[in-house]
Amino acid sequence: MLFDPFPEYKPRDFVFKIARTPQELQGYWNLRRDVFCEEQGVFVEHDRDEVDDHAIPIICATLVAGMVDEVVGTVRIDERQPRLWYGSRLCVHKAHRRLTEMSPGVSVRNHQPVHRGFGALGAGLIYKAVSTANAIGCDRFLANVQEQNARFFQRLHWLKLEEKVLHGRVHAHMEAELGHYPPAELVA
Repeated sequence: MLFDPFPEYKPRDFVFKIARTPQELQGYWNLRRDVFCEEQGVFVEHDRDEVDDHAIPIICATLVAGMVDEVVGTVRIDERQPRLWYGSRLCVHKAHRRLTEMSPGVSVRNHQPVHRGFGALGAGLIYKAVSTANAIGCDRFLANVQEQNARFFQRLHWLKLEEKVLHGRVHAHMEAELGHYPPAELVA
């Protein structure tokens, strides 16, 4: 009993924010590489492209003692025409995809709803992405979503417009219903 292994610690406290510090940005790039290159094999060495030159990087990070610890989710947003925004490179660390509970403070701290059940961090990143663009000035928010994730987005008030093949994979071209994503607070 004394020497029984302790269960692995899994943080339940998160912050959704624009990545600004060198640590946050490094975690953002590392996670994207891990998911899109290593895990999915969509890209070879890195997934960076010309969109990254002007995109806003958004992260979900674990909090330990109130401080950012590890980046466990990413998405980027960019304005491609006046008031037309896109979200892309959404990913969540494999160990956090099946998260079903978050601390009660997550909603208050992030000024956004907390989604329960599988996909909670992905839903939080989507909410932060669209509501951030909405705060900056957005009339339409679009994304090309890997086909296996289209139903998840539809549950979050997205409309499927058409199918496209990108990077050798079928994607759903989708649009967010902006009324479900009020403008975010831009301080975090």
